[in-house]
Amino acid sequence: MSATSPLEVREKTQTGLPPSQNVQRQLRQSAGHASYASRLLAFAALSACFLGSLSASSPPDAALRADGFSRNVSNCPGYILSGLHETASGLSARLDLAGSACDAFGTDIANLTITVAYETPTRLHVSIVDAAANQFRLPAEFFPRPTGDKITESESGLAFDFESSPFAFWVTRKSTGDILFDTRLSSLPAAPTEALDGSALDGFQLVFEDQYLQLTSALPLDANIFGFGEAVATSGFRRDIAENGTIQTMWARNAPTPENGNTYGAHPVYLEHRINASMNSSATHAVFLSSSAGADIVLTTPPGATQSLVQYRMLGGVLDLYFFAGPTPVATVEQYGAVVGLPTWVPYWAFGFHLCRWGYTDLDDVRAQVENMRDADLPLEVMWNDIDLYHARRDFTTDPVSFPAEEVRAFIQELASNDQHYVPILDAAIGHTANASDDYLPFLTGRDRDVYIKNPDDSLFLGQVWPGYTVWPDWFAENVEGWWAESIANWSALGVEFSGLWLDMDEPTSFCNGSCGTGADLSNTSAPVIFPGEPGNPVIAWPEGYNADIWGLSGNISINGSLTFGADTPVPVVAPPPPLVPDPGDPPYPIHNGFGGLGVKTVAINATHAGGILDLDVHNAFGYMQERATHLALLEVRPDERPFLISRSTFAGSGHWTGHWLGDNFSKWHFMRYVIQGVLQFQLYQIPMVGSDACGFYGNTDEELCNRWMSLAAFVPFFRNHNERGAISQEPYRWDSVATATRAATAVRYALLPYWYTLFADAATKGTPPLRALFFEFPDEAELLSVDQQLLVGPSVLVVPVTTPNVSTIDAVLPGRGNVIWRDWYTHMEVIADRTQNTVELNAPLGHIPVLVRSGMALLLHAQPAYTTTATRAGPFALLVVLDASGTATGHAYIDDGVSPPDSVSVIVNRTLAFDVSGATLRISSDGAYDIPQKLANVTVLGVHEAPKDVRVTGEGRAAFTYEADLQRLNMTGLALSLNEDMLVSWG
Repeated sequence: MSATSPLEVREKTQTGLPPSQNVQRQLRQSAGHASYASRLLAFAALSACFLGSLSASSPPDAALRADGFSRNVSNCPGYILSGLHETASGLSARLDLAGSACDAFGTDIANLTITVAYETPTRLHVSIVDAAANQFRLPAEFFPRPTGDKITESESGLAFDFESSPFAFWVTRKSTGDILFDTRLSSLPAAPTEALDGSALDGFQLVFEDQYLQLTSALPLDANIFGFGEAVATSGFRRDIAENGTIQTMWARNAPTPENGNTYGAHPVYLEHRINASMNSSATHAVFLSSSAGADIVLTTPPGATQSLVQYRMLGGVLDLYFFAGPTPVATVEQYGAVVGLPTWVPYWAFGFHLCRWGYTDLDDVRAQVENMRDADLPLEVMWNDIDLYHARRDFTTDPVSFPAEEVRAFIQELASNDQHYVPILDAAIGHTANASDDYLPFLTGRDRDVYIKNPDDSLFLGQVWPGYTVWPDWFAENVEGWWAESIANWSALGVEFSGLWLDMDEPTSFCNGSCGTGADLSNTSAPVIFPGEPGNPVIAWPEGYNADIWGLSGNISINGSLTFGADTPVPVVAPPPPLVPDPGDPPYPIHNGFGGLGVKTVAINATHAGGILDLDVHNAFGYMQERATHLALLEVRPDERPFLISRSTFAGSGHWTGHWLGDNFSKWHFMRYVIQGVLQFQLYQIPMVGSDACGFYGNTDEELCNRWMSLAAFVPFFRNHNERGAISQEPYRWDSVATATRAATAVRYALLPYWYTLFADAATKGTPPLRALFFEFPDEAELLSVDQQLLVGPSVLVVPVTTPNVSTIDAVLPGRGNVIWRDWYTHMEVIADRTQNTVELNAPLGHIPVLVRSGMALLLHAQPAYTTTATRAGPFALLVVLDASGTATGHAYIDDGVSPPDSVSVIVNRTLAFDVSGATLRISSDGAYDIPQKLANVTVLGVHEAPKDVRVTGEGRAAFTYEADLQRLNMTGLALSLNEDMLVSWG
C-alpha cells in the first residue's frame, strides 16, 4: 500500500531543533563510530544549482562558495600510489592526494588505503577506504560479506592492474583480454564533455571527499547494461546508455513506480553482457558497489565519444567494489549471491494465489472474499489484510469493532483448517502515544528499551504516518531485535495467528519532511492524509482507454459486439532530470532524488542511530534492517516454520530475508508491461520472490486489462491481486472472463509447482535465478538483449504474455535460432518460427496466455492441480519429457516438506531427483532422506518418432501406453512408481 495516494499531503514544520543542531548535527559517539566530525562540519550550506556548476568554464557563483566547496571537479588532483605491498593473493598500498585539495563537494581526504584481494577464481575485491577509518562502512555484523576466501592471482580469471600517478586501475578478463572496468583517463572521453542532463563531465580523476566520492569507468560503446535499481525504466530491462542515458539515483523513497526516477529500493550492482558476433561467443560480468550511501550513478555516452561510461557519485562512504567474472549470465548472478547472501527458503504455500485489497471494511467483508473465491472455484491460498485491520491504524493491533481479535483468530484458524493462510500488514513506523493515559504497549516498551531513532539532541525523532505522530525503530540499537520479536509474538498471541508478514512503508516513509518538530500536538492521532475513496479524494476516473462520452456509463469491455477500448496511455518521453536544489543541511552535491531534499517525506538525514550513525549513511538500508530483524523474529516465534515476508524497500542482500512486491503501480497497460522488467531486475538482485499488484493498485482497472494481467501474474513468483481503497473491486471472480482466465493460468501454475519449487531450491542453495531473460539461456544471440516482454521460468518454460489491448494474436521470439524445438504447453504441438526472424505469430484470444516448453528438458509436475497447494501436493506426480533433436533430455527436482527452515548448517531434509533420457531410456536417480509418499502416475514423452512396441519399467515389467503420431507423443499412464528409489523406464 502506498504511503501517499496521489493527493496533496499536508506539510509539517521542517524541524523542531535549534538551527545549530540541524547544521552541525552533534551526534552521540561510540567506540564503533568514533569520528564523524569531518563530515558533520561540512553540512552547513547547500548548493543552489546542479552539475552545470561543475564545469571549469562556468565557475560557481561566489555566494555558493561560502562553505568553502568549489563544486568543481575539473581541478581535483587525484591520488598517487605508494607503499605497495604485494602478496600472491593481492596487494595493499597507500593513496595520497596528488596535489592541492579541490574540496568540490566536501573536504578531500588526503590519505587513503587500497586493498586488492583475489578471493575466488571468479571474484575480485577492490576496496578503497580512508586511512583514518572515519568514513561510514557497512557493519559486518548486519551486512556480512565473505571473509577468508583467498586464492593466488594466477588462479583468478580476473587481473587487476594499475597506474601509480595519477592512480587509476583496470580489471581484465584473462581468458579474452577484455578490459571490464577501466578508470584510466586515457580510456575515458576527453573532458570536459556533456552529460545527459546538460551538465558538465569535466573531470574523471578519483575524488574521495568526506561527503562526495566520484569514480568513473569506461565502457564499450552502447554497452549492454542491466541492473542499477530499483528502476521503472521506460527504456526497458536493458538500461539506456547511449540514446538518452540514465541517471539512476540511489535514495529509497515512497514514489509509486515512477518512470525513470528513484523509488523504493537501492541496488548498486550492474551486469554487463558482451557478445562477440564474429566468434559466436559471449561473456558476462558484474560489478557491485557495497555501499548504502545516497548516490547518482550515471550511464552515458558523451557526444562524439567512441566509448560509453559509468560514473559513481556518492554522498560519502567508501569504495568497496566486487567484480564477478561470470562468464555466463546465470553464473554471474550466482557469484553476486555468494557475496550479499543467497535467497531465503520459501514455503511451498507461498507459491499459491494471494488476495488483498486496501478497503476491506470488516472481517465479514474479508470472509466474504474467501467464500466468493471458493464459490467461483478460483484457487485461493492466502488472504491478506491491509491497515483496515488495525485499531487507530497502529501496528500490532486489531480494530475492536471491525476486526475483533478473537474473531480474527477464529477466522485464521478456519483458513488453516482448509489449508489456507493469512498475512497481515506491518508498517515500519510505530505510533507515538497520545497522552499519559494512552497505554499503547509496543511504543511504551520500545521507548523504555531505547530502541528508536533519535534527534541529534537525543530526543525521539518524530514523523507522521497513518497513526498520526510516529517514531521508527533503530535497527542498530542493542535491544531492538528482542523488542521487535516480543511485539510480533504478542500480536500473534492476541489473535493474529499469521503465516507471514507484509512489511510496508519501510523506505522509511513519513508524511512530513524531516522532523515533525518538538511542538507537535501528540493528541492529534488523525491520519495526516485523506484516504482514497473518502470525500476529497474519490477514485472515479474511468478505466484507461474507455471513453464514456462515446460508450455511455456501462464501462463494459464491449457494447453490441464492439470493443470499447480506445488507446492505452503512451509511455512518457524521457526528459533530462531537472536541476535540483537540496534542502538546508543536505550535502552540497544534490543527487537526483525525485522529491528534491533528502529528508522530504522520510526521516531526516541528521537523525541518528545507535553508535552515532547518521541516517544519511544508512537510509537506503532501513528496509533491509527491518527485514532482517523480522525474519529473525519469525524464526524465534515460529522456530519450525520458514519465515515468509514480502517487503517494499529493499537493499543489496534483502533477498536473504524477504521477498518483494513491485510497489504501488497503476491500472494501465504500460504498467503491466513494466512487470516483466521488474521481476527480471530482482532476479539479478538475488530477490527472486517478486511480483506485482495484478490488475493494478491505483485507479480503476477494466475487464480486459485484469484478464491479461492475472494471466501474466500466474507466471511470476509472487502471485497477488491487490488494489486501492475506493477503486472498483477487482477480485478475479468479478468478471466471468477474468475468472476463466485466472482458473486456466492458475491450473498451469499449480501443475508446474514442483518445477517452481525446484527453481527456488536452486536459488536458496546456489543463487541461481528462477526467472530469466531470454539471453540468460541463449547468451550468444544479440537479438534477445532487448526482449523484455517475454520471460523464461527457469531454463525450460517460455511465457509470452499479451500486454497490449484489443489483440487476439501475439508475435513471439523463439530463442535458439532454429536449433531448439519449442512445443506448446497446452497442445504439445511443435511451434515453428520463421527461420530468418526467429519469430512466430501465436494465437492468444482473451483468457489464453501462450506457454511453450523447450526441448531437451524433463519437468516433474503435479498431475492433478487442486484448490490449494496442499491438496495439489497430496495428489500424484507426472513427468513431462521433451526430447531434443538427438533424442535426449535432462532435468532435476528438489522435494522436501515445504515448511521446515534450514538448520544451523542450512540443511533441510530433502530428496533430489535427476532425470536423464537417452537411447529411448529414462533414468531416474533418487537421493536423500526425505520420503516422498506421492507416486509418479504418468510419464509423457514428446519427440518420439516411432510408435514403440512396448514400455518397460525396472521391477514393474511392461507398462500401459498410447502413442500419437501427429504429436510424436508417448503417453504412459496408470503408473504408481515410487520416487524414493532409482528406476529405469524404456521404450522400443
